[in-house]
Amino acid sequence: MTTAAPDTSALPPTVRSLWNRSRGPLLALLLLVISGVAIAALQSGEQHGRLDPRSYDRTGSRAIAQLLASHDVSTQVVTTSEEAAAAAGPHTTLLVTNPEMLTQDQLTGLHTATAHTPGRTVLLAPDSSALETFAPGVRTDSPADISARRPACSLPEAQRAGNALLGGLSYTTSAGGTDRCYLSGDRPTLLRLPAPRTGRDTVLLGSPDLLYNHHLAEHGNASLALQLLGTHKHLVWYLPSMSDPSSAQDDQRGFLDLVPSGWYWALLQLTFAAALAALWRARRLGPLVPEKLPVTVPAAETTEGHARLYEQANARDRASSVLRSATRTRLAPLIGVSPAHAHTPDILLPALHAHLTTAPGVDADLHVLLFGPAPADDKALVHLADQLDELESSIVSQERHAPREHPDR
Repeated sequence: MTTAAPDTSALPPTVRSLWNRSRGPLLALLLLVISGVAIAALQSGEQHGRLDPRSYDRTGSRAIAQLLASHDVSTQVVTTSEEAAAAAGPHTTLLVTNPEMLTQDQLTGLHTATAHTPGRTVLLAPDSSALETFAPGVRTDSPADISARRPACSLPEAQRAGNALLGGLSYTTSAGGTDRCYLSGDRPTLLRLPAPRTGRDTVLLGSPDLLYNHHLAEHGNASLALQLLGTHKHLVWYLPSMSDPSSAQDDQRGFLDLVPSGWYWALLQLTFAAALAALWRARRLGPLVPEKLPVTVPAAETTEGHARLYEQANARDRASSVLRSATRTRLAPLIGVSPAHAHTPDILLPALHAHLTTAPGVDADLHVLLFGPAPADDKALVHLADQLDELESSIVSQERHAPREHPDR
């Protein structure tokens, strides 16, 4: 007696096989987590960002804030335009680090709050909108290289500081009484606009580099920054933020509004090309080419497989239809009916009745047998198969025993 070998392909996976499959992704995930924790630990210090007086980064401004504090100048950091307007009272210095981030309403509100109070406003690399609000008549010119430049002006702060790291934006103006310092060609990169009636002057810096921690000790940067920002005993350091509620605009553009108009035509062309490529790849290039099966499957196994599928799906209607169709196809040539009319009851059944006159044992209701409804259960399906086999056997038996005429007669 022999026992069949177990089907190893159906065994559940072992712990070792699961580990071998998943260890790669798990190790990559662990490495990603460790890297994230390490980066978070390295960046968990007092880091606040570019031009932030609380930041020790290279591009932070903690050094100038400490230098101002040593000269009894207090620094107040604000992040909203309302806070800046409220804090910039008389005899204060207002430093706006990123004027280009402010909306027109913010610029107007800030200028209205400070225009009639004595003090100083310092703008770092202001754009055209900020210039129109705080310095009418001043325009930006071609950018200049950031390098150590001579004062080349009579401004006392610049004369005492000497060379300083400036550049970036340069300015042009036709207004008189302005201090034009640290020239790039004949265009200043530091421009001071006095306001004798209100006692509040405006200083435009083309570049903020002299305020960075890693540049403050170079040339006369520390001296110039201390004098520009330390003129008054209170400094309001305004860091514009995208989270400022007042920065929302009624006409704020959405994402699609930021896409250049030319890209819409490019997207349309790409869509048209993709549609043509899909049609080209989807169209049939001719009739299907038959291919040889990699293995030969016996007909009995194929039939048994189909039967098991029908049984699993309870497809008795489909199984009975296949059995009846096959029987009609085989009976038609035996009773003299063409294959084209094998499934036509009006032609097949009369011919079949004519051949069954000598076979009284066969059920006479051939229409129900060959064209009837689907069986109600599996037992009825088996009975139907037996009846069809009996019918076909009787026809074949008659054909075998029928007398044949001799060709010489």
